[in-house]
Amino acid sequence: MFEIDFKEILTVGMVLFAVIDIVGSIPIIVDLRTKHGHIESEKASIVAGIIMIVFLFIGEEFLKIIGIDVHSFAVAGSFVLFFIALEMILGIRIYRDEESSSASIVPIAFPLIAGAGTMTTLLSLRSEFHTINILIAILLNLILVYIVLKLSSKLEQLLGKNGLGVIRKAFGVVLLAIAVKLFAANVKGLFV
Repeated sequence: MFEIDFKEILTVGMVLFAVIDIVGSIPIIVDLRTKHGHIESEKASIVAGIIMIVFLFIGEEFLKIIGIDVHSFAVAGSFVLFFIALEMILGIRIYRDEESSSASIVPIAFPLIAGAGTMTTLLSLRSEFHTINILIAILLNLILVYIVLKLSSKLEQLLGKNGLGVIRKAFGVVLLAIAVKLFAANVKGLFV
């Protein structure tokens, strides 16, 4: 359990970085900050970290208890990612906000950071890598998430409205591709 391997940490960290896609989420974060006001960066990062770590250890068992296999969970997650991607690309609004004073927990901590894609990725990483290296990679990604959340207003000013629009659409296409890949990789498992 305590075999620290920097190559594993780097690999897991890069995979999680791609799946969490906090840089691509900047337009969403800016939009949520505009709608809800201040985003509590610390709270969002800590809650997302707790969700990821808990799911790393008990996720598969929890899914078994409620009668859901990993493939079904991944396919459901692919649909969520698909609709978020459509919102980003087409500039439409599918997700209906519930009345809340803050967006720090929902939808930032969950499902934006620690969503279905992140959780299914953690389950697959657990079968390939040492747990300590996954935990370190999660921590490093959470530090990056915290920095991006904290600097979201400065990043908005730096990129401007047009820059954010371009990033939003580009990362929307990337997110759409991740959703399709997640769906394709897991839909076969539903019929086995």
